[in-house]
Amino acid sequence: MLFAIFFAFWRFLEIVTLIPIMGMLSWFIHAYIKENELTPNYILILFIVSVLAVVWTIFTLFSYHRSSSNSHFVAFIDLAFLGALIAAVYQLRFITEADCFDVHSTDDWLARAGNLLTLQSQGIDAVGSVRPCAVLKTCFALGIMNAVFFFFTAVLAWMHAGHLARNERERRYVTETKTVRRHRSRGGDGSRNMSRPRSGSHYSRRSSHSRQRSHV
Repeated sequence: MLFAIFFAFWRFLEIVTLIPIMGMLSWFIHAYIKENELTPNYILILFIVSVLAVVWTIFTLFSYHRSSSNSHFVAFIDLAFLGALIAAVYQLRFITEADCFDVHSTDDWLARAGNLLTLQSQGIDAVGSVRPCAVLKTCFALGIMNAVFFFFTAVLAWMHAGHLARNERERRYVTETKTVRRHRSRGGDGSRNMSRPRSGSHYSRRSSHSRQRSHV
């Protein structure tokens, strides 16, 4: 019961924090597609990882019973998403140096952003100067948060799998013990029945023997 509560709580947090990443990064992708520009890797990787992670979290949240019985697999996939989120956040690490309240075209982080500088130089309203900086920083922070969340859910699923394995071993041990005792009790009753003399047959043998003696 505790596993269900904690697992659902962390899954809900993951969904709530992954959906904003999808929305904000899709805003960037739309702007790049509109200007016929290639979307940078630091946006595209985090967007793909967040989309797949949302699908996975929703599936495991609403199919709890199946996820509970396959806890080792759930833990493995969560660890895979943990690694993917770390890689995606690492691609976006340059945004930590940015000052979103004072953005200039000569800033180092803006030059590393690649095509974002080109879009800004063209005066595109969809990607302003301050807004993309704040959006990227928010996505960076949410990506780190989700990496921590997926670590927690992976540990919870792994612990739950160990608990289920112990319960299964205990159940098998109890079942085997009851089976052995039942067989032993049946075997003991059969041996006692076989060793007990049959009074009717013994009486019939004695009566036939007495008749033979009387005839002689």
